[in-house]
Amino acid sequence: MSVKAKKHLGQHFLTDESIAEKIADSLSLKGYKHVLEIGPGMGVLTKYLLKKDITTHVIEIDTESVEYLKANYLNLADRVIEQDFLKYDITQVFGEQPFAIIGNYPYNISSQIVFKTLEMRDQIPEFSGMFQKEVAQRICSKEGSKVYGILSVLTQAFYDAEYLFTVPPSVFNPPPKVDSGVLLLTRKENYSLPCDETLFFKVVKQGFQQRRKTLRNSLKTFNLSDNLKANVIFGKRPEQLSVEEFITLTQLIENDTQE
Repeated sequence: MSVKAKKHLGQHFLTDESIAEKIADSLSLKGYKHVLEIGPGMGVLTKYLLKKDITTHVIEIDTESVEYLKANYLNLADRVIEQDFLKYDITQVFGEQPFAIIGNYPYNISSQIVFKTLEMRDQIPEFSGMFQKEVAQRICSKEGSKVYGILSVLTQAFYDAEYLFTVPPSVFNPPPKVDSGVLLLTRKENYSLPCDETLFFKVVKQGFQQRRKTLRNSLKTFNLSDNLKANVIFGKRPEQLSVEEFITLTQLIENDTQE
């Protein structure tokens, strides 16, 4: 029995064992005892995780895949969670314990998976896996790059992002139309920001919504004082600012609104 890839779930099953093993080996397994694999499909990556000195849980929305995993990986059967990761409260499984996230992520929800990870960053010291290459590069890109954006800044505020390697379409069934990229996110030692974090998220998102404009124009809704708008940082466009400069920008706006 094998599982048929379903287009509406964005399924592309990895068929290359050596790549699966390489992805499993990307985690350091330090500082946590649990790993959650998202979208395991037929378990090509899962089997390598199960060999490690770690407790692996998998979360899968596809009933057919769930049945396959329970039938073929008996030692995993009671740790297969049939849920949508984006909607499920994973603390029902892990409580407040730390855990890593890994997977060959469905392209259509991969960015949302990263955003949910950022919300749960207190519990997630490591995150690795496969994305559409373009998305993986965007997450890891630095200021000045054309692909640098909201995902880059918000992720790198809390995690060190490393692009590991590229995977061609030929090793999937069915093959996707684009290359894939594997990345590793390692949470920073100090991952709380020296500014209002809610405001930081707002500033970054608002800034990049009109990325061709200067921040003086794109951040108009914050009702900034003329004195603050004269600051040289507001003459820049969002992609010119490093993560640290976005933090500084947030601090400036915070102080301005309090005055």
